[in-house]
Amino acid sequence: MSGAAGAGPRRILTLGDSVGLIVGIIVGAGIFQVAPDVARGVPGAAALLGLWLAGGIVSLFGALGYAELAAAYPEAGGDYAYLTRAYGPRAGFLFGWLQLSVVRPGDIAVMAFAFATYAAPVAEGWLGRPIPQAGRLFAALAVALLTLVNIAGVRSGVRTQNALTLLKGAGLLAVTGLALAAPSPAAVAGVADPLPASVALILVLFTYGGWNEMAYVAAEVRDPGRNVLRALVLGTAAVTVLYLAANAAFLHARGGRAGLASATAVAAEAVAPVLPGAAAWVAALVCVSTLGAVNGLILAGARISYAVGADHAMFRPLGAWNGRTGTPVRALAVQGVLAVALVLVLGSFTGTLLYTAAPVYLFYLATSVAVGVLRRRDPGRPRPVRAWGYPFTTAVFCAVCAWLAWQAVAYRPAVAAVALGVLAAGIPLYAISRRRTVSDAGGSSPAGAARR
Repeated sequence: MSGAAGAGPRRILTLGDSVGLIVGIIVGAGIFQVAPDVARGVPGAAALLGLWLAGGIVSLFGALGYAELAAAYPEAGGDYAYLTRAYGPRAGFLFGWLQLSVVRPGDIAVMAFAFATYAAPVAEGWLGRPIPQAGRLFAALAVALLTLVNIAGVRSGVRTQNALTLLKGAGLLAVTGLALAAPSPAAVAGVADPLPASVALILVLFTYGGWNEMAYVAAEVRDPGRNVLRALVLGTAAVTVLYLAANAAFLHARGGRAGLASATAVAAEAVAPVLPGAAAWVAALVCVSTLGAVNGLILAGARISYAVGADHAMFRPLGAWNGRTGTPVRALAVQGVLAVALVLVLGSFTGTLLYTAAPVYLFYLATSVAVGVLRRRDPGRPRPVRAWGYPFTTAVFCAVCAWLAWQAVAYRPAVAAVALGVLAAGIPLYAISRRRTVSDAGGSSPAGAARR
């Protein structure tokens, strides 16, 4: 399935494609699922909007560091390339191993479960009967079909992404407009089951997750020295504006913060007074939103496995790029199989999310620290982009990542231990892979050497 000799990523992604990828991945089902819970963790409407704005600012701080790295090292694999350069090939291997085995299949499965949550009831309503294991079935089908779309070619994957992003953006704006047009009911007094503010912040930052995906496709972006930063800033800013507008509309339609906190299906309840059959329309919007996130995660994630396979003998089959389709076909196929397996084994949105949280934030932390490490170790490297406000912006983002990783472990230590155990298993695997890589190279390891 590999392409012609020398085949590799081509710079075909425009600025519009890149912004569409970021917005499409970030805006999944999170805004609809967690908005009421976030409202339970703040004292009032101003604090609620302030927390959503803070989430966007923290995400932008992280994106600035990634923009510097991606513009200086516009290679396939994103964090994998930066960690390899900053800390050596072992660090890059462990990142790639965990992404392949835990994080990326888990992220894909999380969004696929969110899709199934809304799609399955609609299908059961049409059929007039329940569907056995509907959640697992619809989630697995979403992963399988979108993996095939991306295997068919990079253009089909990007076109699918752009179409889904436009639909979800238009849909979210429509929900916001309808909610603002709805009559505002009398304010509800008090919140029955408040949440800690720390949990509310974790939920907010979860909904902003995905801006870093730009780094994984930097090798396919036109003029990366300019467009990577533009895409990260424009994409993150656009999502922040969308989230603030949506929450302001929800506050209006629900009569304030307490009314929003008591909502069960907030988007449907907010637009129901002005849109008959709101539940079905909102379900369709959430399905489109989550499919856009699934497709973006599939498209970007396979580039990590491809980069690891190109450097490490153990995963060499994944390092093949198909010159005809312009995609890493084998990496996409393996990623899809693992994501479907997690769907079938874990069986729920929350369980899958908790499975990936601790290692995700630890690697965010390591990559952000790499901004300073690589400035010192590679001072002669041209840096078309430098992180604005460094070191303050990067330090704030690093502190938030460390705190979130600790909170994830403290909240569900057994689940986090499984994922961290898989990470530890990568250490002996690296030793085996390094021996094979050195043997294949005739005594000198190419892994990491090409990145120094």
